[in-house]
Amino acid sequence: MSLGQRVSSDHQLARLLQIGIVLEEVVESRAAHHIESLPEAERKQVDAEVRALLEEATAESAEHRERLEALVDELEAETVSYEEINALVDARYGPPEDTDGVLYDQLCNEETAYKFYDDLIAAIEASETDFSIDRERVLETLYAIREEEKEGVEDVTKIMERRT
Repeated sequence: MSLGQRVSSDHQLARLLQIGIVLEEVVESRAAHHIESLPEAERKQVDAEVRALLEEATAESAEHRERLEALVDELEAETVSYEEINALVDARYGPPEDTDGVLYDQLCNEETAYKFYDDLIAAIEASETDFSIDRERVLETLYAIREEEKEGVEDVTKIMERRT
């Protein structure tokens, strides 16, 4: 399933929204565990601004996930639980070694999410398919999430710029 194509069915839309859910679960899990996973010496050096950024990213990703899950529920499709994804993320990714690694990882997560939603919106807009859920509601949800991801990229970038 490529986002370079049009979204042509409820099934395809549900699968793409599920990818968004998994992406949000990964971002949520990574942001929630970054500080705790740092070595003790680095953990003490993490300032309030970075802590606030990660806490906000965790909450925002959880809220995005819930909004996407509501759309998937309307399409009567199932999703993978956060707990399952969290366990996979913990097993797959090692902890960052320093605060810079935390920020780079968070920037990558925010940029990846932004690009995914940008491509998904384009694929839905290119489609002429009538979905069983309101197209405008789906697009409004995705526009809002994409904008929040864009703001996340900008927030991380500002922090990184101040540190150099």
